[in-house]
Amino acid sequence: MRKIILGLAFLAVVTVSCKEETKAKLDDAKEAVTSEVEEKIDTATVKVEKAVDTLQAKTSKVLEKGAEKLDKAADKMKEAAKK
Repeated sequence: MRKIILGLAFLAVVTVSCKEETKAKLDDAKEAVTSEVEEKIDTATVKVEKAVDTLQAKTSKVLEKGAEKLDKAADKMKEAAKK
C-alpha cells in the first residue's frame, strides 16, 4: 500500500515538473514564432512600399507622356484651325 502511495506521489511530482517544462517550451516557441511573424510582416511591408513607389513613378511617367501628347495634339489642332 505504501509503495502504491509513493508511486502515485512520484507520478504527481513528475507530471507537475513536466507541465512546467512544457509551459516554458511553449512560451519559448510562442516567442520564436511571434518574432518570425513580425520579421516576415516587416519584410512584406518593405516590399509593398517599394512596389507602390515603383508603381507611382511609372504612373507619373505615363501621365507626363500622355500630357505631352495631348499638348502636341492641341497645338496641331490650333495650327489646323488657323489655316
